[in-house]
Amino acid sequence: MDTTSGTLDEALLRLHTSGPEFKGGLSNHGPMAVEAMVRNGQARTVHRWLDTYANRLEGVPSARTRITDANWREALGDSGRVTDWTAYFTDQLAERPWRELLAEWWTRLLPGIAGAATHPVIRVGHAVHSLLTVGEDAARTAEFAHALGYWAARHLLLPAAVHPTGSATPAEALAALPRIADQRVTPEKGYAQLPGTPGWLSTTESLHVPDDPEAVRAGLTALVRAATLNYADHGHGNGIMLVHAATAPNAVLRTLPALPRELWASSFAVAWAAASAITAIYAADTPRPAPDAASAAPEEVFERAVAHGNEHAIKFADTALGVAAASEDGDTRALSAALNALALIAEDD
Repeated sequence: MDTTSGTLDEALLRLHTSGPEFKGGLSNHGPMAVEAMVRNGQARTVHRWLDTYANRLEGVPSARTRITDANWREALGDSGRVTDWTAYFTDQLAERPWRELLAEWWTRLLPGIAGAATHPVIRVGHAVHSLLTVGEDAARTAEFAHALGYWAARHLLLPAAVHPTGSATPAEALAALPRIADQRVTPEKGYAQLPGTPGWLSTTESLHVPDDPEAVRAGLTALVRAATLNYADHGHGNGIMLVHAATAPNAVLRTLPALPRELWASSFAVAWAAASAITAIYAADTPRPAPDAASAAPEEVFERAVAHGNEHAIKFADTALGVAAASEDGDTRALSAALNALALIAEDD
């Protein structure tokens, strides 16, 4: 009997007794990591991993004032209202289908993808993926409300509007990105450097974003691949933070099937802007060889990530396995990127 969905639900319900952040702004990765672990055949390790991880977490923040259809704009981006936002989306899901709610709120939340180092959109991507692949139930729908609430509370615009209108592929645009002057910064302080970084905006706008939805899906898939392989060479700039250049667009890619197709092109453009920003802030300027993965099977790489224990390593391995599965035979660079994350990220980070 398949009990993996039950394991996921039990883990999500445990995690919903904790807030979305801890220690003054670190993101609670638990819901994202356990979804990846269950989906990649590591359900048996979920509760043991969570027993350790949950020791870091803090309680759910106190509610403040009820959010309504009339006053939500004033609460957007207010991290102190995260519990109010979760309650709002929970109420909404009691009245309407989750896909309908997603379609309405995606256009409102997407411009704020940069908030909390893109963790909210990543959490939404994992929540949507489980709803699409495992199905709807109370725990997974509740996680969707928590994920949307976190994004609404941490909504943050990049300091420069990005409108990609060029002809470059994701790999070409990513390779041409400059780096900010001071990379030893928080994401917010890094974002602030982007407008003054010569060539960042023009390079970011050089990407080609097609109109055809299927071409958009292919382009977004290529972006996830390019960002994953870029980590193999440049992840030593910041082993933890650079993973989000791949995991954030991958979250958008996984959400596409649940969105109206007319929203796909804008989703690609915004996902690219986020990946570009994180790369410019945290990627090393010069490449360094990644570990050889020629003899490693994908399931072994993911098992090693779970044994390593770090939540970022687990999430990045999940993305890398998806890239590897879509790669041509013999191409192990995505798995090398995942092994690089294990080498770069300390267990206690």
